[in-house]
Amino acid sequence: MINIEYYLIVSTIMMFAGVYGFFTRRNLLAILISVELILNSVDINFAVFNRFLFPGQLEGFFFAMFAIGVSAAETAVAIAIIINIYRNLRNIQVRNMNEMKG
Repeated sequence: MINIEYYLIVSTIMMFAGVYGFFTRRNLLAILISVELILNSVDINFAVFNRFLFPGQLEGFFFAMFAIGVSAAETAVAIAIIINIYRNLRNIQVRNMNEMKG
């Protein structure tokens, strides 16, 4: 059986990669992918802590499934917004978003 530390190491690496990507990327799609990495690391934590703390129950897995559903809805809305921005500006770089103000 794999120890909890290994799962938490993978989750931590995913979290920091997502936070790094969120703060350093200038492309809206790259930022969206970084947010998805952060949410997936949280889902791993839900499943791992449920497995090791309450092995006979499924609350952590249900939280993870709910979070995945919310993440899918968030992604669909974000991509629709990005497509609308691209139609107006022909660019999805963050530095060009000042043109939308007004």
